[in-house]
Amino acid sequence: MATPVLRWCCPGRRWVFAGIGGVSRHGRGVPTGSTSSGKRGQSSVAQQPLITAQKPRKGEREWAAVVGLEIHAQIASNSKLFSGSQVDFAAPPNSLVSFFDASLPGTLPVLNRRCVEAAVMTGLALDCHINRRSLFDRKHYFYADLPAGYQITQQRLPIAVNGSLVYSVCVGKRRSQMVTKTAGVKQIQLEQDSGKSLHDSLRSQTLIDLNRAGVGLLEVVLEPDMSCGEEAAAAIRELQLILQALGTSQANMAEGQLRVDANISVHNPGEPLGVRTEVKNLNSARFLAKAIDYEIQRQINELENGGKILNETRSFDYKLGCTVPMRDKEGKQDYRFMPEPNLPPLLLYDSESLPTGTDPQQVINIDQLREQLPELPRVTREKLVQQYGMLPEHSFALLNEVGLLEFFQNVIKETRAEPKKVTSWVLNTFLGFLKQQNLAVSESPVTPSALAELDLLDRKAISSSAAKQVFQELWRSKGKTPAQIVAEKKLELMQDAEALEQLCRSTLEAHPQVVTDVKKGNPRAINKLIGLVRRATLGRADPTVIKEVLERQLSL
Repeated sequence: MATPVLRWCCPGRRWVFAGIGGVSRHGRGVPTGSTSSGKRGQSSVAQQPLITAQKPRKGEREWAAVVGLEIHAQIASNSKLFSGSQVDFAAPPNSLVSFFDASLPGTLPVLNRRCVEAAVMTGLALDCHINRRSLFDRKHYFYADLPAGYQITQQRLPIAVNGSLVYSVCVGKRRSQMVTKTAGVKQIQLEQDSGKSLHDSLRSQTLIDLNRAGVGLLEVVLEPDMSCGEEAAAAIRELQLILQALGTSQANMAEGQLRVDANISVHNPGEPLGVRTEVKNLNSARFLAKAIDYEIQRQINELENGGKILNETRSFDYKLGCTVPMRDKEGKQDYRFMPEPNLPPLLLYDSESLPTGTDPQQVINIDQLREQLPELPRVTREKLVQQYGMLPEHSFALLNEVGLLEFFQNVIKETRAEPKKVTSWVLNTFLGFLKQQNLAVSESPVTPSALAELDLLDRKAISSSAAKQVFQELWRSKGKTPAQIVAEKKLELMQDAEALEQLCRSTLEAHPQVVTDVKKGNPRAINKLIGLVRRATLGRADPTVIKEVLERQLSL
């Protein structure tokens, strides 16, 4: 029986199920050695590769995938959402827990102004409607790291609704074309984070750390407008950049400051949407893309093999590269939502509705926050393309690495080199060295000023190969300038035209066969002569000048 594979047709939109060797699979049979009872944990699926840009053949069945995201972003605030406890990722366990965080009797919540401002600014940046009146609710469920037995959230009337997130994905054979897409933002709500449960399997015990309990979260709910892992990952990266530009969240996924839940379903085009599964707590854009693509494949294989998709919660095992069941959601959990009795409605104002004589410190003015919005990543990228003539994908690369744009702009300020050459140096050479050493931009031993001095190359003071040697030495020898390295290593270009003429003449005399090849029209032969002359000059001669001299002496 043919092994099932998936073809990904019309990137980001259609999935096609087929058998290897052109045998289409429409029957309800089950492959040998697999089961498909529809019970949890008994999937017949193994992870399969994606083959892109193939059109479905006649008789093959098309599938459409639908992906929605729920993002929890930790608000960049010095204190928690409803208490004065500090927020510090690296603090010792249970060292930042107030009486309210521990849910001791008699404690009351006090809303953090900074968290409300962060929610409003995020909503404005995502073109949301900001509700002038929003409400807080209690969401009840029991877990050891939730001391109160409920979470304060905004279920009924959130702070912002009906926005959009514009992002771009790479398409084309070389992944060099950028296509703009939009995902709707259903709502943004404020809520508390829970504590952490640390499971110790060796001692068969669970440890509770409440430092995170009560930290302010922005929950951003994206509409199911995506159709593959790549689109979801691109949307998350764009949201990260927006949050970081606003300063509303550091959005560091490695530290749990941005966590994503993905809702995924598949269906045949033109038919109702399928049963969805939720993949919880994805903490990197790369794992998000892998988890979604795997889950799409799993669901299609399950349905083609006669199985049933369960409405369940799954997690992604990054070591195995697959999703695994956590709990089913067939019997919907009753969270017993109720209004939060200790918090009045949250009222926001604009300049027109602001009551006369109101203390500005006691209210939040939406228009005032709108004026404070910084330049958003999309606008920054457009300016880079227009100002420096760089490719759109280069503008994305500069913004995607923390601190890289600022580094690039500082180099531009201090150099006379062309912006395109600076872009090449920063994105190819500089960023390549950073990734090799696993360093952040802030940890680089090469400063913008030092890199700016490599305009020696533009001034014809050194050759391109010498410039690379200078950069390598700059990386190793902190404190030296490019000019000092050039002088120490004697890398400056030969300025003695007469000496270069003599070297070229000697090279031609020493290699008569190569000269003959050149005269016969062999294009590679002249390059060999250039290489020989450069070796004789220890790389200190400009290849272009060498070629001109050789061609003149050969009378080409």
